[in-house]
Amino acid sequence: MLKENVNDLLSFMVVARERSFTRAAAQLGVSQSALSHAMRHLETRLDVRLLTRTTRSVVPTEAGERLIQRLGPHLEEIEQALAALRDTRERPAGNLRITAGEHAASAVLWPA
Repeated sequence: MLKENVNDLLSFMVVARERSFTRAAAQLGVSQSALSHAMRHLETRLDVRLLTRTTRSVVPTEAGERLIQRLGPHLEEIEQALAALRDTRERPAGNLRITAGEHAASAVLWPA
């Protein structure tokens, strides 16, 4: 259940930022109908309307704006933590142990 909630909340944040189901769906890699269904499902589970839909736009309701204000900083922190994790994975770290004969070590390794 938590995974479903997180995915729906992330989708909500993208829809609210883009103010368009079309652009949000393209960014998330899902169909517009699937995204619209997920938003309706989220609103039903929370028992509150988060988005006002018109034929031309989508805007957050007052409750939606409050949710954005509460979620935004936390989602940014998660993204920063994941970016830091990727940085540590891409940058070599730790000890390197080299086994070499005495001559190779003195001729090649010690001068460097």
